Amino acid sequence: MTTHPSIEQHPDLAEMRSRFERATSTPRSQAVETLGLLTGVYLAASPWIAGFSGLTALAVCNLITGVAYALCMGGFGSAYERTHAMAWAACAIGVWTIVSPWVVAGNVDTTRTVVNNIIVGAVALVLGLAMAAAAGRGGGSRMRGAPGPVMDR
Repeated sequence: MTTHPSIEQHPDLAEMRSRFERATSTPRSQAVETLGLLTGVYLAASPWIAGFSGLTALAVCNLITGVAYALCMGGFGSAYERTHAMAWAACAIGVWTIVSPWVVAGNVDTTRTVVNNIIVGAVALVLGLAMAAAAGRGGGSRMRGAPGPVMDR
């Protein structure tokens, strides 16, 4: 009977961790993470900054989505290998931010809300896409077309 080492010792896992480490240690990735965190904080505070806090439904929506976006984009630097899939959730939050003035209940589609949410949503979407693409820029043999591991049966 042969014993197999634990999955933690698998060479592909170590290579994947080093690739994610390279992806998040670049100045570009760190800038995207910082801008994403700031975008989330602004989105959460935007009803009071842009002056539409009286529109309660959209103000609460922006507060919740801003906090969620900041949490999605803020965890990449320390644990990218476990959180990189959340970049797609950040993209969805960006799209939601763009359409929310027309979807949220009530008459909240004023010029301030539309302009604010379209700009912030577009920035959030671009930053989410940039973070989602960071794993591909991180390098690694799998990204250069090297064959995958052979699995024993």
